[in-house]
Amino acid sequence: MELWLHMDSYELQHRYKYEALYHALRDAIHAGMLVGGTRLPSTRELARQYEMSRGSVAQVYDMLLADGYVRAHRGRGTFVSDTLTAQEHAGQEAILPLSPWGERVSMLNIHNQKEKPSSIEREKPVINFHVQRMPAEHFPQAEWKSALAAVHRSSGSHERSGTAGDLELREAIASHLRWTRGIQADASQIVLFSGSMQGITLLAQLLIPEGAAVVLENPGYQGIAHAVKSCGGTIIPAEVDSGGIIPQSWEAQTLFVTPTRQFPTGAVLGLDRRRTILEWASERNAVIIEDDYDSEFRWGGRPIEPLKVLDREQRVIYVGSFSQTMVASFRLGYAVLPPGLVQPLIAAKALYEPVPPALLEQRALAKFMTRGGYLRHLRRLTRLYGERHAFFVSEMKRELPEPFLMQPGDAGLHIYAAWKGSIDSYERFKALALEEGVVFRDAVRYRLTPGPPAVCFGFAHLEKEEIQEGIRRLRLAWEKCTFSFR
Repeated sequence: MELWLHMDSYELQHRYKYEALYHALRDAIHAGMLVGGTRLPSTRELARQYEMSRGSVAQVYDMLLADGYVRAHRGRGTFVSDTLTAQEHAGQEAILPLSPWGERVSMLNIHNQKEKPSSIEREKPVINFHVQRMPAEHFPQAEWKSALAAVHRSSGSHERSGTAGDLELREAIASHLRWTRGIQADASQIVLFSGSMQGITLLAQLLIPEGAAVVLENPGYQGIAHAVKSCGGTIIPAEVDSGGIIPQSWEAQTLFVTPTRQFPTGAVLGLDRRRTILEWASERNAVIIEDDYDSEFRWGGRPIEPLKVLDREQRVIYVGSFSQTMVASFRLGYAVLPPGLVQPLIAAKALYEPVPPALLEQRALAKFMTRGGYLRHLRRLTRLYGERHAFFVSEMKRELPEPFLMQPGDAGLHIYAAWKGSIDSYERFKALALEEGVVFRDAVRYRLTPGPPAVCFGFAHLEKEEIQEGIRRLRLAWEKCTFSFR
């Protein structure tokens, strides 16, 4: 294996070739290019590569050995010394200045790593009530493969697939929204993204001047808050009750809201509040970004109109996603835009993705939708998840009514439950639940300001037996607690 070094530049600096090789190897070790334990080429190999005598290379290795950069083992070779620490390597690194945007992004606590299970969790199979992606077995693989095969066989051109995404899919989404949401939108108003969060981030960059006030629900989705902070926006926390966001005369021109099913509480925004928000937007010349993240699944009650349906002034941007209904590897979101924002958003997206990704999958999804397969898939999931939702609620009411005040709602893939006691009592219960092998998501992480403990219970990915066992273990944890909420 050849070792590549910047020998030309070193030969210009040093009179003798062996000196150039010595400094090139030493600097490569300092820079961390050659890490501790790396086996260096033999003297024969290095002499052949750099047209030197074996004696000169052996002299270089002896110099490195004397200075502590390498260690030699008879019959095995020469290795980079393990005694050089990463801190020594890092000392050579320049501190590069960041832009204001770069500084803000670097300060955000953004991570996508899964929480690591503790040693207690590994003692028994864990019942995980975190919200998770749709299990693969719930997806109609045969229909999807048929759609993919149809796209493979077709000889359509790429002319219908600009930065905004595949036109056939955008037409299918427009038809789906008219049928299922009542949104009258043309395909030309729809832009596709690699997940809805990409769309939200680009919208934030387009719409939020540095220092501008932005209204966010409290509690609300963390990703939106990160996007606003990265743009230098000043967040105005808007409190949420059982009726959703509480309208006020906010001194702002941008509002992010989840009216159909508030995240994370599940509250539905009533018609009066919807109209009040639209009036506020009209008076302030404001824009509203409506995030409809998981209301595809509804178990009861009449379908709730998106805020976009009531919009008469083209002030509402509707953001949707396929993340909860497609396989985990398929990430696709979209936005329905006022006509005046279409070209600016496409131009912004083109900076990141000049060519839309996963075009094959986009076209396959268009086939899947136009053939009716996607709607059939949604109906099957809705029946399945509706049964699990009802089972979870009934089991919680039967086994564990004391510590939680549930807000089950009639849609979505998780249940929000407020803790009736103090923070200390909640932490004690959570630790005991962990000992029993049950984990769940703290809803307090979604708050912009301090607030009382609450939990999000995901249920859709669990079989009924797992739900029952998980709640049984929660009951055992509760019985170990030494307090009550009477």
